[in-house]
Amino acid sequence: MKPLNKVQLSMLDLVAVREGGTVADALQIAVRTAQQAEKLGFARYWLAEHHNMPGIASSATAVLIGHIAGATQKIRVGSGGIMLPNHAPLVVAEAFGTLAELYPGRIDLGLGRAPGTDGTTMRALRRDRVESEEDFPRDVQELQQLLGPAREGQRIIAMPGTGTNVPIWLLGSSLFSAQLAAHLGLPYAFASHFAPRMLHQALALYRQMFKPSATLARPYVIVGVPVIAAPTDAEAQYLASSTYQRVLGILTGNRTRLMPPVENFWEQLDARAQAAIADFLAVGVIGDPQTLRQGLQKLADDTQADEFMLVSDVYDAELRLRSLELTAQAMQA
Repeated sequence: MKPLNKVQLSMLDLVAVREGGTVADALQIAVRTAQQAEKLGFARYWLAEHHNMPGIASSATAVLIGHIAGATQKIRVGSGGIMLPNHAPLVVAEAFGTLAELYPGRIDLGLGRAPGTDGTTMRALRRDRVESEEDFPRDVQELQQLLGPAREGQRIIAMPGTGTNVPIWLLGSSLFSAQLAAHLGLPYAFASHFAPRMLHQALALYRQMFKPSATLARPYVIVGVPVIAAPTDAEAQYLASSTYQRVLGILTGNRTRLMPPVENFWEQLDARAQAAIADFLAVGVIGDPQTLRQGLQKLADDTQADEFMLVSDVYDAELRLRSLELTAQAMQA
């Protein structure tokens, strides 16, 4: 049994734009949420890169990381992640090198190999990009070199960036990044908050293949967890209807802003929609403190995770802060 108080808590924020709200509102809510996470002792606060999506305001991820880091004191702030196919490694190294100089010891660079958007938008981001399977491993290693100490004869220097040794994390929802993280001796975060199907297989492969590196002596695993906590199971399920609407929009290609909760929303869905949403949120934990503790304990036992990265899509900003506080309390109870 994995003691829950040995699992660190962190937060992944998509910076949802709420129905009836503005982008400025979403950014302000993100700052308040990060400050709450810091107050509750969370290890890190990550922001996700997505593009061309009307309900997500975290597309300029590095800019937002700087804003959040400037509004907090000690919590680590980073990307969950930067979608590397969209960017040249040198540009990423310079951006995160700058952040590392502004906020020493507080910046994380999580990397994903998906574009984080549709093909048309990806071409708009990098118009001449012709991607191959070898690109991501090569780009990750190039970033490691650019953020590491300068070597004699090195022709391209990231300035700022070189010598900052910004911690690199690999993110994934399949086996590819698990194997690469193991090969390079990097920490690994599995995106089970939206793609839980291969979670256990990926973690087993990562741990089995892991090679110690100069930066990491043993495997380190983050598991993404959708969480909505409330004083009662009934209220938590009501609040979760905002998440259910978001997931349904993703599955049907009808992405919108984060919608207010709807009474009895789940019961109004047909069996096929319920099954699809349940599959998407398979590791999610929704309920009162007791339900939360039981669900998180089971997930800790099943995955032996070092850290849970929470995703909490609650429409009401104050109730979202409460959800995080109840979750932190459940982890320590």
